[in-house]
Amino acid sequence: MMETVKTTYLGNLRTEAIHIQSGAKIITDAPTDNHGKGCAFSPTDLFAASYASCALTIIGIATETHGFDIDGAVVKTTKVMGENPRRIKELIVEFTFPGDNYSEKELRVIEGAIRNCPVANSLSESLRITRTVRFGRT
Repeated sequence: MMETVKTTYLGNLRTEAIHIQSGAKIITDAPTDNHGKGCAFSPTDLFAASYASCALTIIGIATETHGFDIDGAVVKTTKVMGENPRRIKELIVEFTFPGDNYSEKELRVIEGAIRNCPVANSLSESLRITRTVRFGRT
């Protein structure tokens, strides 16, 4: 099995992660509320972005399979940190899909995909996820 990501500590609370297959790079920085400068995504920001990206990808796969699209859909994610231990205690996730003329079947496809992305299925049950789904303008 081939490695997926190689992550290197750069110093000053920064890391560089390289996606082995594509060579794409991500720099992280510690958040300002935890000794960092906030000059890049923090690891926990990437966690929140991972959830949103995964959900949109799985919804995209499902909608392609069922013959409709969600091009232009937007997910706004707010991460809420907890203490003792420091961790993400809640994600507040607002999905906005373009248009408002989805059939009942299409709505079920979207809702099922939102709840069944691999990232969501990998999360601890102690993490609260508050989801809102809207249709119309992003």
